[in-house]
Amino acid sequence: MKFYIVDAFTAEKFGGNPAGVVILPDGADFPADEIMVKTAAELRYSETAFIKNLGGGEFNIRYFTPAAEVDLCGHATIGSFKALLYGGFIKDNGKYINHTLAGDLEIDVKNGSILMDMAAPVKINEITETAALEELYSIMGLSYEEQKAAGVTLTPQMISTGLPDIMMPVASLEALDAISPDFPALSKLSEKYEVVGVHAFTLDCGGKQGETCHVRNFAPLYDIDEEAATGTSNGALTYYGYLNGFVKAGDDCCFVQGEKMGRPSEIRSHIEAVGSAFDADCSIKVGGNAVILAEGDIHI
Repeated sequence: MKFYIVDAFTAEKFGGNPAGVVILPDGADFPADEIMVKTAAELRYSETAFIKNLGGGEFNIRYFTPAAEVDLCGHATIGSFKALLYGGFIKDNGKYINHTLAGDLEIDVKNGSILMDMAAPVKINEITETAALEELYSIMGLSYEEQKAAGVTLTPQMISTGLPDIMMPVASLEALDAISPDFPALSKLSEKYEVVGVHAFTLDCGGKQGETCHVRNFAPLYDIDEEAATGTSNGALTYYGYLNGFVKAGDDCCFVQGEKMGRPSEIRSHIEAVGSAFDADCSIKVGGNAVILAEGDIHI
């Protein structure tokens, strides 16, 4: 089997979010789930994608963390189609279908960049009770009262565009940088709310034009303490922004992530919506660039 290591959501090696990509030989079926989990653990990246070529521009991709299978992974999808392009399995400036556990998603490959459909956006719940807000912010190493006093008026909400996360607003870049989660407690909280993890963000972009938010993502329940770039979470944040008024229908968004990890990433998104904010027919695409870091053969 052919494998690649791809840095997604970046145009430079050692930036963005790395993913493992395994392309199955033509006609081969997926290995046993246990083998794919072990392979993901051996490659030591937050996610590894396994790709089955169905022919006719359609692919079935499954995603594994070192601990379990997940329905969808944005950066591993970007990495997968970059690897397919690099390996000659697809052509540039084309449209493809990715069959996933989160649904069938259209992929646009344009001038070497990848843009993918997210699953239909859903607001699952929100955290409004003071005790629950204090619990969340405390677990993340912050004080809810201090964030509220500093100007946070938005409430944390559970949003999914394929995977559910808690969108957690903070007041400033300084507050975002100061986050230091209690990871065991965050894992338990994620189980309690039935989410992958917490996607913290600030609208404070340090005065830079063209940036929507700076973000950090934490998913210790899935053995990912922090992730440098997350497509599904920023797709969810795009929808959160639309529901809360800082993203408009037709907007192109730019989310900056990975700075704290020394792997700066830019995740792009686009939203189309028809109808009122809470009753709209929405579609969200997320994407960016990627670079191949390594390739080889894997014997499983």
